[in-house]
Amino acid sequence: MSFGDEFGGKPAGAEEEALEPVLKQALAEFRSSVLTWSEAAYSRPRTALAAAPRRHVWRLAVGWALGCALIAGGVSGGFYERHQTKEIARVAAVRQAEQQRQAAEQRAREEEDLLAKVDSEVSRQVPSAMEPLAQLMAEDEAR
Repeated sequence: MSFGDEFGGKPAGAEEEALEPVLKQALAEFRSSVLTWSEAAYSRPRTALAAAPRRHVWRLAVGWALGCALIAGGVSGGFYERHQTKEIARVAAVRQAEQQRQAAEQRAREEEDLLAKVDSEVSRQVPSAMEPLAQLMAEDEAR
């Protein structure tokens, strides 16, 4: 008993015999159309493809060259920026050291002037007990 007998259909052998000539004709037509298509595809001229690779290679080379130039510019710009920052910091440190040196010199001068003033105010030519006599002598000399 076959599958077709159980469900009330035609026997499998008769169906295969009916399909076989139709299937053979469909496969023959398909093979014929594939052969025709491939023959047409292989005989088609390919002039556009021969010129394109040379142009494509040049475009690719120019693209790589520009990309490398862009990367080199970015890297060198970064190095220049770093150098410039260090140079500005160095100049600022030198300027600050100069200002500190000038401020120290100014303080030293002020301290020296203050000590000289204190020294002149504190020092006397004669002791305080002899001051009236020194004033008399100064008056005698003025006359």
